Amino acid sequence: MKIRYEFLQIDDVEVFYREAGPRDAPVILLLHGFPSASHMFRDLIPLLADRFRLIAPDLPGFGQTKSPSRGVFEYTFDNLANVIEDFAKAMSLERYALYVFDYGAPVGLRLAMRNPERISAIISQNGNAYVEGFSDQWGPWEAYWREPSLENREACRESLLPDTIRDWQYGTGSAPGALSPDGYELDIAYMARPGAQEVQLDLILDYRSNVALYPAFQSYFRDYRPPLLAVWGRHDPAFVPAGAYAYTKDLPDAQVHLLEAGHFALETHSQEVATLLRAFIEQIAN
Repeated sequence: MKIRYEFLQIDDVEVFYREAGPRDAPVILLLHGFPSASHMFRDLIPLLADRFRLIAPDLPGFGQTKSPSRGVFEYTFDNLANVIEDFAKAMSLERYALYVFDYGAPVGLRLAMRNPERISAIISQNGNAYVEGFSDQWGPWEAYWREPSLENREACRESLLPDTIRDWQYGTGSAPGALSPDGYELDIAYMARPGAQEVQLDLILDYRSNVALYPAFQSYFRDYRPPLLAVWGRHDPAFVPAGAYAYTKDLPDAQVHLLEAGHFALETHSQEVATLLRAFIEQIAN
């Protein structure tokens, strides 16, 4: 199995992506979350590339994707979705399953609402679309949404610090000795780049637009009934299991599986996720 690493120019954004699998195989578009990039799929992709064509781009402002500075490019979730929608079209992805995680969920669900005929299925791995999914740890972000003052912006900066990334976002719910440092150390390095924190603080403020869209996402589920698999790290400190089960309110046939993992479940449970995904795709194909 060979993974290809490429760039694709989308207007003024040079999107980095990794791709593997036969070009004529069913497509899965994998969308990463905060504060990570497509490297979060590095263990999952080899487990699925015999059966699927897997494409994992880095969102603007993340990873290896090269995008303009703040003031030239507005870092909002609508604009992230615009770039990825154009990326999917440029890649000639006529029909594909969405694998969404964290920030990838509101980006991917925007694509699904805009192009429902293209979506064959949705795999949500700790990708929230319901207020039930929020833990009680969102206080500083919610305060910033309500009042975008400089003081509230600075209070959110703690979410971007190395200790928070390593110990809270990655470490919470991970068994001792099971978590490789590769993922969180790379994310910490990305966050240390000039201007990276300000981009992320812009996106933290705009996250309120995702919550405002939750009713529209849920209406999309009811109207188009996409097959959906929710596979969730049950010890996620940000998105609790209730967010996984909430999908069944609008998609009664949704499959929900909880893993003994944290937010970044693929860091410790990629084999389990791959097994569940294969079974899910085979079931809906029959």
